Amino acid sequence: MTALNPILNFLTQPSSADATAILPLELTSDGQDDTSLLQNLNAAFLIILAGETHPSFAKAHTYLDKLSASPDWGKAAKFYAQSAQLIAQELEQACGQDAEFKANLDQMAATLADTAGDTVATANAVWSVLFPEGTGIWGQEAERVDALREKRTVAIDHLNPNPIENPAKQVLFTSNALLTMPLASTDLSEFDADFQAELAEAADDPQLYWYDHPIPIGIGEECNEILYGLKHLNHAVEFEREQSGITDKVNCVLSVSVTHERLQTLGKSYLKQVLAASEPLEQLNIFAFTETDTTSLIDKVLLPILEHFAPDEDAKKMLAVFGVDGRYGRHYSFLKAISALWNSLVDPDIKATFKIDLDQVFPQAELLEQTGATAFGHLQTPLWGATGQDSSGQPIELGMIAGALVNQRDIHNGVFTPDVTVPDPKLSPDEYVFFSKLPQALSTEAEMMTRYATGTDFDGETKAIQRIHVTGGTNGILVDSLRRYRTFTPSFIGRAEDQAYILSARGQQPNLGYAHASGLIMRHDKEGFAQEAIAMAKVGKQVGDYLRILLFSANANALPEEIGSIKSDIDPFTGCFVSQLPITVAMLRFSLKVANLFNAGKSDEATEFINTGVSQLQEGLDFIQGDPSELQQTYEHEEAGWQLFYQALDTVEKSLQAGEDWALGVQKETQRIVENCRVN
Repeated sequence: MTALNPILNFLTQPSSADATAILPLELTSDGQDDTSLLQNLNAAFLIILAGETHPSFAKAHTYLDKLSASPDWGKAAKFYAQSAQLIAQELEQACGQDAEFKANLDQMAATLADTAGDTVATANAVWSVLFPEGTGIWGQEAERVDALREKRTVAIDHLNPNPIENPAKQVLFTSNALLTMPLASTDLSEFDADFQAELAEAADDPQLYWYDHPIPIGIGEECNEILYGLKHLNHAVEFEREQSGITDKVNCVLSVSVTHERLQTLGKSYLKQVLAASEPLEQLNIFAFTETDTTSLIDKVLLPILEHFAPDEDAKKMLAVFGVDGRYGRHYSFLKAISALWNSLVDPDIKATFKIDLDQVFPQAELLEQTGATAFGHLQTPLWGATGQDSSGQPIELGMIAGALVNQRDIHNGVFTPDVTVPDPKLSPDEYVFFSKLPQALSTEAEMMTRYATGTDFDGETKAIQRIHVTGGTNGILVDSLRRYRTFTPSFIGRAEDQAYILSARGQQPNLGYAHASGLIMRHDKEGFAQEAIAMAKVGKQVGDYLRILLFSANANALPEEIGSIKSDIDPFTGCFVSQLPITVAMLRFSLKVANLFNAGKSDEATEFINTGVSQLQEGLDFIQGDPSELQQTYEHEEAGWQLFYQALDTVEKSLQAGEDWALGVQKETQRIVENCRVN
């Protein structure tokens, strides 16, 4: 493992006799407690990666071999041992395929010696092999912003001749309600004994899914993200009513997803109870879909359609892609696809869907004052649905739309204040391996902060920006584009489902893109009220970020397009998670983070990282191995499932137009199921 020796020596060994290592590593003596055993196990892994020149290399190997036979620690030890082998194979393959990469790696020791004491130069040197998307940004921010804007430029040929005219009537607003177990401090006395008993039983179940900041059942109203987001959406619609006189209520669909399986039976009843006890949301029609409801739509709507025309014994299994439980990718795809079903079988006036996150709100007064339009005014832009040529001359259809975010703490500076800014060059050990906040800040400024104005390079009529970097909320898609491109996020994606969504459109012509809606900005309020929930999900979120590298990289490689072409389009931020060395980068980030926590005296958090990370990362490694891998097989299966879903809608529409009784019956059943999902 000598290839990584210069990098790990730089991080873990002092640069001189009187210097202190960035991240000191040592193996303590035997007979330790559990915490020391885990700290040693993680340190042994890093020392083995450093190679035979490390003074503790032999001892680390012996330690790892010894623990691999332990009934208590064998699983974790074998995980580390397997990871070391996979990293060696990955590095060997990369060196064999890329001469420039090999040369950079071979020269790393000399390069790091030359950059000693210069954090930026040192980071760029290490990143040149592990994180090339981050190189050359610090010190050249303005030039890199200009270059990225030029790359994202779209020359508009035709604006949408039929843009959204009445968002309240034509746009199906969606969001996801993520529920988890109660916090330890929660008073559950307001719930009946049966509800409390079921919650207690659910506490014994393993956690299946990890979300950024799920809502703990029973949390106080002032901290309940569901109520917070829906109340502010209701206020936003009231503002629109005052400005334009609209009378339509807004339809809002919620997916109800849970972290523990037995919460599936409690989630919807909890949601109804919470909404009933709160102030009326008179501007909204709220529909909440659980996995039970999506299964009903499959069994009573989609399968009967297919059985009428093209019976397929695998249809039910394939249509299982349509649901809300599971990782982020599954309910994200549902919240897009439901608009197509709604348009076909519930309300043909629905022309688009727009997703918000419930910790984000439309700052209507500021939008009107500073951008000249309300949120609904921005959704009426004819850029949404425009066609043109991208910067490489390829045809593009801007069938999707994306806005931006401003942090609650920053909005006093104006709505065009980026929510992610270029960080200072002060890095923790794991950030010398991967530091996504830097390209994220670059693309935030270049893409999200672009303003359209007559007489400028970007007037929003003849030239505009297409977005690659989007957020999970504040984006939408036209039903017509959705029906033709049949986009989805794979259900195995647990983080950055919004970034993964557009990858499913690769290879179709014209290219599908997001129209940048300058001024369509939501205020991000999560820091104002969800701190306890955010802290509760901290470790799971971070481990999910490591998994994101494994899954995004394997997903991109499973697409029918050369990986270099994909990377060229989606770099720097979205593309930085599509790595040439996904296992190496993910495991270095994980192990360096754990080592740093132990060194900082945060042994409880470090232990939680190992306990959570070993199981999840092992699952991820198994999922991406093989030819074809389970990931590739899953992607192809889900792609076929979504094709079947949209074929069903195409089929029933033709029969409805012909007035066929069976199709009218399916439509009536759909409307019954949907109405049963109404929660206010």
